Amino acid sequence: MNKPGFIRIVLFVVAVFFCLNSGAQQIKVNTPPRPNGQKDVLRLACPPIPLVRIALVGVGFRGSEAVLRLIHVPGAQIVAFCDMLEERTKFANQVLVSAGQPKAKEFFGKDGWKQAVALPEVDLVYVATDWKNHANIGKQAMLNGKHAAIEVPGASTMADLWDLVNTAEKTQRHCMMLENCVYGSFELTTLNMVQQGLFGEILHADGGYIHSLDSAWFRFWNNWRLDYNADHRGDLYPTHGLGPLCLALNIHRGDKMDYLVSVDTKVVGIPEYIKEQTGKELKNFKNADHTTTMIRTRQGKTIQIQHNVANPRPYTRMYQLTGTRGYAMQFPVEAYALDSAAVNTAYYVTNERVNPHQFVTDEMKAALVQTYKHPILRELEDSAKKYSNTPLDYIMDYRLIYCLQKGLPLDMDVYDLAEWSCLVPLSELSLENNSAPVEIPDFTRGAWNKLKTVEFSK
Repeated sequence: MNKPGFIRIVLFVVAVFFCLNSGAQQIKVNTPPRPNGQKDVLRLACPPIPLVRIALVGVGFRGSEAVLRLIHVPGAQIVAFCDMLEERTKFANQVLVSAGQPKAKEFFGKDGWKQAVALPEVDLVYVATDWKNHANIGKQAMLNGKHAAIEVPGASTMADLWDLVNTAEKTQRHCMMLENCVYGSFELTTLNMVQQGLFGEILHADGGYIHSLDSAWFRFWNNWRLDYNADHRGDLYPTHGLGPLCLALNIHRGDKMDYLVSVDTKVVGIPEYIKEQTGKELKNFKNADHTTTMIRTRQGKTIQIQHNVANPRPYTRMYQLTGTRGYAMQFPVEAYALDSAAVNTAYYVTNERVNPHQFVTDEMKAALVQTYKHPILRELEDSAKKYSNTPLDYIMDYRLIYCLQKGLPLDMDVYDLAEWSCLVPLSELSLENNSAPVEIPDFTRGAWNKLKTVEFSK
């Protein structure tokens, strides 16, 4: 284990402990009662849709990549495009037609999405717009009787998150966040190891989004992402790091996130970079270079999430799991550490000795990965590599369409969307109150212990 990194974690946990035990009062966050007539959507199954007809709203960076994937997903048909810019909808349609598929309807401009999501032939609205518009489009899609799939984060305010939860429950429609990282090969394989008990009980998890955006700030339409960081403080992009950890910890499947505490550095990197590139001074820029959030769950587990898009560091989502019998780490290298009891319960025979203070050998790691490869990877890994430069994205789209076709519960639900995205407003609330602990509401409203584990439909 990296000793400096471990020491930082210990110091942060100690700081949080003293904060929570020195009279700091936890900020309560409202959990509104479930409206009459609504019921939860845990393991929601809807009537099968043999051909899933899609309205794709937002065909910029992420949306245009989705087009290239969806044309290869069996049972998916894009029937409508919408974007702020007319030329983007036309280009997306050219890609679609070039792939031998029927031309889709085109909508554009500020309110074009309202026409697209109202089309009677649409089954699924796939939302890949800027963050501020995610919730409005997803909500209206469900009110129009469609299912919604929304890029990350699903929403950025508590009001919008509750709107999506209530609308999904009211309409009994799927509302899934397009969190591709849960479908990474390491994450899926390690989740299978966790579920088979290889690591014992998972007690702590580390994740994050460390991704220097530098010139990428100018890639987003109308600078919307830069503006959002200028106006808001906190972990504004938590779900890539948090989502896979929550599945490994069975969040709202036997456990729930209870409260969080956030700390951040001063602001330096992004304003300096923008000034160097444009000469423009970003006065009163709010989001710090680095934000760290610690979460405690109802069952006594802890999660640490980091966010840094400002400084020159190698890309990492961290993804580390600490269990009573073993440890998993994805970045900077994929590695596992196990004790002898874990090895004795593994699904393969080995004469290798293990040292719990060291990572297992490359040979043992390869054997573990092959033995515990998740069934979804065994089925889809080859086609995912064929049809996408980012296989986890293809697997995400395939699984979404497959479950809708078969009338099965989706791999992720609206509660995942809300729980993972709520770090955006709640980390800001903690920071604006001198790193006070903040309650994380129960989006399932009492049903977090109804299920016992993550289950992918077959």
